[in-house]
Amino acid sequence: MMSNLSQFLKKNKVKKENAKFVATKSLCDEKGNPLEWEIKAITTKENEEIREDCTIEVPVKGKPNVYRPKLVTSKYIARMLAAAVMYPDLYNAELQDSYGVTSPEELVKEMIDDPGEYNEFASFVQKFNGFDSGMEEKVEEAKN
Repeated sequence: MMSNLSQFLKKNKVKKENAKFVATKSLCDEKGNPLEWEIKAITTKENEEIREDCTIEVPVKGKPNVYRPKLVTSKYIARMLAAAVMYPDLYNAELQDSYGVTSPEELVKEMIDDPGEYNEFASFVQKFNGFDSGMEEKVEEAKN
């Protein structure tokens, strides 16, 4: 069977539309409606860079000078959330200053300071980016 390679050209690739999500009920408009955040899909390349930056080497017990990689899950999730949020602008200095933080990762944790809402938001962003199972499940799967 003959294949038509032109179908795989970048111009034919469907771009994923941004999504809206109410990340926290504690930030509302003047009518009391929770504010929607705009979320974009991160690329595989961005994800790999975030994952590498959030991986540390830990010593293997009983084996001197032998190390294994370990993903710092909380850091990874915070970086993924910061990378996926288009609006509000987590890099905005005025917004960061208002919460007394200096990074987008710290800001998202301050803005969504309810642990349940933070976990729900993290779950939404992961699913939106194609991760069907939770990060904890992926970490356990990687260990086996």
